[in-house]
Amino acid sequence: MGIVFSGLFQLLFMAVFILILVIFVVTAVRSLRTWNQNNHSPRLTVNARVVAKRTQVSHHNSTNGTFNSSTRYFVTFEVESGDRMELVVSGSEYGMLVEGDWGRLSFQGTRYLGFERQ
Repeated sequence: MGIVFSGLFQLLFMAVFILILVIFVVTAVRSLRTWNQNNHSPRLTVNARVVAKRTQVSHHNSTNGTFNSSTRYFVTFEVESGDRMELVVSGSEYGMLVEGDWGRLSFQGTRYLGFERQ
């Protein structure tokens, strides 16, 4: 019984380890692909309107008992054709943008470069 349990434990441990490794590799490949696609996309500047803002707060507990949180900031822009795109912006940019603002949006792929109010 002990040998069977030990073998089963080793098999499950190895399966979980491989699963975590696969998730890590897939995440890294996706991030590199997005970075590469953004770098090969043209830098565009278009007329756009700020139509929505949202935040995403993540909470993290570490093994030493400390608690951390991080916030990602998203802004949805609508271009003249009616198409919308949601881009990640910095906290300071998020604070400066107001829903309804019109201006010139600069972006490269999914990378936000700036917004000049008009």
